[in-house]
Amino acid sequence: MSDPAVRVDTTSQVPPYEQIRAQLAALIRTGRLAEGDRLPTVRQLATDLGLAPGTVARAYRELEAAHLIRTRRGAGTRVAELPPAHGHDVHQLNTLARDFTSAARALGAGTEDILSAVRSALD
Repeated sequence: MSDPAVRVDTTSQVPPYEQIRAQLAALIRTGRLAEGDRLPTVRQLATDLGLAPGTVARAYRELEAAHLIRTRRGAGTRVAELPPAHGHDVHQLNTLARDFTSAARALGAGTEDILSAVRSALD
């Protein structure tokens, strides 16, 4: 996972674990992190971000619960196989919107900037 970077804004009202979870979920769902891609260890990502390992571990646990990543002893943490998309899933759309919004807020974007980015992406 050298190219897509995760960033945490410690001044944001969004908790750091949620910023990590949302950014990684967005990278996985958009294909920037593909099935089988290895994620950094909890300790390594925590060190890189200047956070406590427990913060990163919580984000990873939530990603595992959402079946986006899997951790195997000796094989590390990898992106899981995404289930095939079948039509328009409102729940998944809402999750993607929440993930995008959390990631955008972590970058310091306000509501109008976020709405503008979505409108631009739709055009």
